[in-house]
Amino acid sequence: MNSLLFLIFWCAFVLVACIQVFYYLYFFSRLAGYKVKEGNLPENDSLPLSVIICAKNEERNLQRNLPKILQQHYQNPEHQPQYEVVVVNDNSEDDTSAVLQYLGPGYPHFHFVELQQSAKGIPGKKYPLTIGIKKSVYDTLVLTDADCKPAGTHWLELIAGKFNNGTEIVLGYGAYETRPGLLNKVIRFETFFSAMQYLSFALAGIPYMGVGRNLAYKKELFFRHKGFLSHADLPSGDDDLFINAAANKKNTTVIIDPEAITYSEPKTSWGAWFRQKTRHLSTGKHYKPVHKFLLGLFSASQFLYYPLFILALFYRPIIYYTIGIFILRWIISGMIWSGALKKLNEKNLFWYCIPLEMLMWLYYLIFTPALMRKPKKSWN
Repeated sequence: MNSLLFLIFWCAFVLVACIQVFYYLYFFSRLAGYKVKEGNLPENDSLPLSVIICAKNEERNLQRNLPKILQQHYQNPEHQPQYEVVVVNDNSEDDTSAVLQYLGPGYPHFHFVELQQSAKGIPGKKYPLTIGIKKSVYDTLVLTDADCKPAGTHWLELIAGKFNNGTEIVLGYGAYETRPGLLNKVIRFETFFSAMQYLSFALAGIPYMGVGRNLAYKKELFFRHKGFLSHADLPSGDDDLFINAAANKKNTTVIIDPEAITYSEPKTSWGAWFRQKTRHLSTGKHYKPVHKFLLGLFSASQFLYYPLFILALFYRPIIYYTIGIFILRWIISGMIWSGALKKLNEKNLFWYCIPLEMLMWLYYLIFTPALMRKPKKSWN
């Protein structure tokens, strides 16, 4: 009886391993093998951009990051900025307003909006973001956060170069800065792991989300889909739920380039990171059914893979096949991790991938209840 039970576990392990290998070879290899055109910036001097930033008590972050966005090398033939930056101050209680007033005179392409009240029934930053979009001048929007800074001065130029052939959405990578300690490695690995999924799925023609730290889309697309109306009651989803509804294989592309990454300051406590992830993950249950199925299948295989491997080892007659499958899957995933990490400028995470990936079952165990929990109303 025990032998039959362990045979069942072995068959389940093989099935889960096959699912894992399929996702790595069919989806994630697209990011790992993506060809970045180095040293060849796009020539696009005819697409003005509106950068929208929502700020709530972001005095320090705006002082630190906003100049890097205002000093982008994206100019028209007359050497004037080919973009504007619109900051929406959402009822801040610190000196955010003073910082914005101080920066304003030095940058004619910078504008800010002061909100004195919140919209009833619309939690999160969807209302201030909508105000910023309505106040923007140009038809192509670039979204980022007050705690983000672009990796290079050609961030906007690279994004603009992606808007061709009917493209309406450009998905970028929002990374976190490197800091010492285990928490920072966990945050960066989880961020990389999520990006490997949504960027690879988009490259496969199945876009399902983007991140508001580095995202661009057409203003006309926003109004065509009635903005955030379908999920206005949720505090999150201004990025992933909107993209989930509006993106398709014909109108969406990705921007993968070291200079097109944005970097944010990571959380410094486990509790703060837990609350942030709980808020973000709570929107996943509102994705389209096909996306929930594909993501759920991969997550389930990830959760079951290592426990089933341990159980499969007890089926002694073919233990060498079990170990062989395990090693083969590790080789395949390692090669793809290596390529994807290079594309997203996270190479120094490689040697942490194996132990952190082994602990992903714990991640799913902790955060899966977030899919059922009602999120907090606050966005900051």
